[in-house]
Amino acid sequence: MEVFISETYEEMSKAAAKVVAKTLNAKPDAVLGMATGSTPLGLYKELVRMHREEALDFSQCTTFNLDEYVGLPVTHEQSYHYFMHENFFKHVNIPLQNIYIPSGTTDNYPAFCEWYETRIEECGGIDIQILGIGSDGHIAFNEPTSSFNSRTRLKTLAEQTIDDNARFFEKRQDVPIYAITMGVGTILEAEHIILLANGENKADAVAAAVEGPVTSMITASALQLHPETDVFVDGPAATKLQMADYYNWIQKMKPGAPQM
Repeated sequence: MEVFISETYEEMSKAAAKVVAKTLNAKPDAVLGMATGSTPLGLYKELVRMHREEALDFSQCTTFNLDEYVGLPVTHEQSYHYFMHENFFKHVNIPLQNIYIPSGTTDNYPAFCEWYETRIEECGGIDIQILGIGSDGHIAFNEPTSSFNSRTRLKTLAEQTIDDNARFFEKRQDVPIYAITMGVGTILEAEHIILLANGENKADAVAAAVEGPVTSMITASALQLHPETDVFVDGPAATKLQMADYYNWIQKMKPGAPQM
């Protein structure tokens, strides 16, 4: 796990976007794992800029989103279908047939989840997975106590998650109680993982995920077991990291390190 600390959210987003762009330039048909929420918005904004100004090409790539609320139609403004199309997909040249987002309105959730897992495998697996982190340390909608072997499934949201997401809805009662989500095991099979976190309200979760014990109570801590995870945080989100000075020192010394 490598930790990159930026002073600002904008700098953090640009640094993460460079990693995604490097993957896409090296492998034009890469499979991208996408996340929703306010945290990755800056990353998506920078990728859109790269597409428009630097000809970053998405025409051969395939995308799989992490999760979706159960019960929200794709046209609902708080659905993750709507979020992704408004904030990213309609601004780049990804073919619509290459975009996969979990269905929150399927008639058969077990069958859909099995199909979603199979489709990821058929596309060769996820090359680079983008993640945010919840205030309780969860990734995707894998709430505390989720198994590290879990796959795409239906999940009941924790009350803290519902409280955190209530700001996006008119009232708390409108927040769905259930979601369909990739599992921790699914996420860990990605070739490369990027975890993004910004703001002081995420500082405890970041510290627990990066420096705490590996535990299902903090599902993001499972990323410590992954060989290619990059953690991008802004200054406020890094305030609880005990080894922050060391992480900065590593990045400073990196250009002179022996080649592996």
